[in-house]
Amino acid sequence: MAEPISTPRITSQYLDSFTNKTIRLIGKVTQLRGDSAIIDSDGNVTAYLNRDAHLTVGHAVEIVGKVNQDLSVKVLLAVDMGRELDMEAFKAVVDATHRYKEIFYTE
Repeated sequence: MAEPISTPRITSQYLDSFTNKTIRLIGKVTQLRGDSAIIDSDGNVTAYLNRDAHLTVGHAVEIVGKVNQDLSVKVLLAVDMGRELDMEAFKAVVDATHRYKEIFYTE
């Protein structure tokens, strides 16, 4: 049986630790430009969208994607989470998962 894919939750500050890896990123859509979006996840992240991604400026989004060398994210899956997002709670979860990473994900 194949090992499940680990998708650690991150904010923009962790991008450089996950180059070429699949991650989960939550933030607010601040700009849409063609096939890309700017996501505020405790700092701006450029996300390159797939055809199935339907985002709205001002809405929260959870992205599953691969971190590129330039620290942008290639979106594999995007879920619109509406207007309400408690970013402080999300950052606390991210910090806990990185502080105790052996509990939450494999490397």
